Amino acid sequence: MITEIIIALGTNIGDRAANLETALAGLAVFVSEVERSPIYESAPKYVTDQPRFLNMVARGQTTLSASALLAALKALETDMGREPSVRNGPRLIDLDIVYYGAAIIDTPALTVPHPRLREREFVLRPVVDI
Repeated sequence: MITEIIIALGTNIGDRAANLETALAGLAVFVSEVERSPIYESAPKYVTDQPRFLNMVARGQTTLSASALLAALKALETDMGREPSVRNGPRLIDLDIVYYGAAIIDTPALTVPHPRLREREFVLRPVVDI
């Protein structure tokens, strides 16, 4: 089954633009027909004493289940060098499932649509763009 998805990408450590490009290339392994939003710079939320973020979203299609997609995104983050740190703290790359088709998912591991979508202009604006 093919499902349309939207993934949020964010980065505030290192070469932020290169981090986004590397993540997009990694997404192409399991997401087809990728359409990307413009890139936005945003102030950090929740933990504000950290560098500014570059954010964007990618829309595409996948044959992965939602749980397999989450596992693939987390593996891509790790492969890129993301290390565990403070929740909402600085990060090399952050990949979140914003939408997985029309599914509503609420498990301990995954909530879709993203639970804090409404308070995140840095995700909403790029979603509107695409």
